[in-house]
Order: sequence, then structure tokens, then C-alpha cells
Amino acid sequence: MNEVLLQCVGVTKSFGDFVAVRDVTFDVSRGEILAILGPSGCGKTTVLRLIAGLERPDAGQILIRGELASTPQRQTPPDKRGVGMVVQEYALFPHMTVRQNVAFGLNNLSNDQKKDRVAEVMSLVRLENLQGRYPHELSGGQQQRIALARTMAPRPSAVLLDEPFSNIDAGLRSDVRRDVEEILRVNDIAAVLVTHDRDEAFAIADRVAVMSDGELHQVDTPEAVYHLPSSKRVAQMTATCDFIEGVVLQDGTVDTEAGIFAYDTHSGDIEPGSSVELVIHLDDFGIDENESGAMIVQAREFRGDATVLVIALPSGATLRCRQDSHCAIKSGRRVDLILNRPGPFAAFSA
Repeated sequence: MNEVLLQCVGVTKSFGDFVAVRDVTFDVSRGEILAILGPSGCGKTTVLRLIAGLERPDAGQILIRGELASTPQRQTPPDKRGVGMVVQEYALFPHMTVRQNVAFGLNNLSNDQKKDRVAEVMSLVRLENLQGRYPHELSGGQQQRIALARTMAPRPSAVLLDEPFSNIDAGLRSDVRRDVEEILRVNDIAAVLVTHDRDEAFAIADRVAVMSDGELHQVDTPEAVYHLPSSKRVAQMTATCDFIEGVVLQDGTVDTEAGIFAYDTHSGDIEPGSSVELVIHLDDFGIDENESGAMIVQAREFRGDATVLVIALPSGATLRCRQDSHCAIKSGRRVDLILNRPGPFAAFSA
């Protein structure tokens, strides 16, 4: 098991009467990337500022390499924590060259050591030929990698990334994201990324911490928070989904108007006869056109790489199904649903 480098235990932070972060607990191990996923204003950036030592918690504690860094009573200064931070604006000094920016935090080294370390991290981000340039002469992706190089130059125990890809053109974002992930993993760095983009969180993180209204609702692998969310709120934050109602049967399955399905839940056993809601993702069902089918295609939306059909169930409730882009089924046609999902559906008490 990898060494735990960062721990937040019961961390709470308020600004006046507003509770920005409430009882937040998680840990990050060496070589692990944790993504905090949540909407604007949910408290995720405040968590990063608390870890960095820019804010003091009102309750709880933060440990770095097993040593107390923050409590309500004591606070290790930001520059003594061994934690680096990359923000979405990059925060490169415009009057300094790339070389000078990367060397900014290396004042404890001799000139020769500083030169060697700058060359080393510039090689890591594959921009060693740009040391003499200024930030305005770089692309957004290059600036992001330089900001990461500057953060990694002092050899931090952990790196904090605050919406690091939001200012990069959409066409380049996935490439830069892969580059940053590779750099972090090759160097066995513990990292905490905050983002509002679920695709970004799923693509880069080993675990995702789903956050809203200052609270963490679930911390688990991307697959777990997607396929078995702990609440309806988590389901809605981690996927485009619908909900259908059903009744739990004696054999532990759920009877719905779309069929009888296996289910799983974080709520423990649900009594037979209880009403539940199942989470339905866009790819959970295929469609079979059938003149005697019990369901009707209410609408269709062509998205280029896929076609999304809105299916009306007998009760009038609807669910969405994503089909391939060549799907020719038109609105008004009768259809049957074909189960694609190999595992149980997530269920919540109705």
C-alpha cells in the first residue's frame, strides 16, 4: 500500500455565517490523483486553500506526510508545507522568462543546482527548448505545463490543481490533460484536482470526491460513483440520467414498467413491497423497433457521434436512450427496450 501523504479529517471552514466546508474527510496516497468534483461555490477551492495553508480550519485537522499542518489552534505556513499549487490562471510572472519562472521557488539551491533542477523539470514537461521565452509567447497548453513545472521544481509532497484546464481551448484540453496526468504519474506525485467537469474528473482521477453545498457526498473510484452513486444528488452530478419508479419484489429484484431488474443500494436492505427509484443512464438500454411494442419514441436528438431517443413509457414517464449515430428509428415509432447494463441498477427509496 502506498504511503498516505495528505489527510483531511473532519475539516470545517466558515466565513461569517456561511459554512463553506463542512466535516470534510479524505486522504491521498503517493502516486494517487483525487478529483474533487462539484459545481461553482460548492467549497472545493476552499478545500485546496485549506490544504495549502491559505486558510485556517475552524474544526478538524490536515496532515501532510503524517504531520499536523493545520488545526484551529496551529497553522504551518504555506511555504513550509511542501505542497505545490497550480491555479487556472497559471499565475506565471509576465516579466520573467520561462527559466526564471520555474526557478522562482528554488532560492535554497546554488546557481548550478538551480540550473540543473530547472533543466530536469523542463525535460519532464517536454518544453526544454522554451526556457528563454516569456509567458505571452506561449500557448495556453504550454503555459499550463510551465506552471506545473514551477510547482514541481521544489519537489513537493503533493500538488493541488484548481480547475487547471478550464482556460485551454476545448480542442486541446484532452491532450494537455493527458500530458499533465502522465507527468504526475511518472513522478509518483500525490495530487488533488478540483473541477466542475465530470468527464475531466473521470478521465484523470483514481478516485472522485463528489461535493456540493460544502459537503462530500461520496469518495470512490470513477466507476463506483457513476454506476453506484450514494444518492440521487450524486447520480445527477456524475451522469446524464433519468429515474424510473418500481416496487421491490420478494426475490430482491425491482418491478418497473420498463421491466424487472436487479438493484443495488448504499441504503442497506430495502423491504419487499417498498417503492424505489432506479437510476437509468443513457447507455443502459438498446432499442428494438416493434409495431406491438409498449413504448413510443417521443423525440430524437442527433448529436453527431450518437442519437439520443426520448422513450415514453406506458405511464407517460420518459427516459433517454443513446444509440449510435446511424440509428434510423423515427419519432412516433413503437419500440421495446433491450437491457445493455451487465450489473444491477442503483436504487433509492422513493
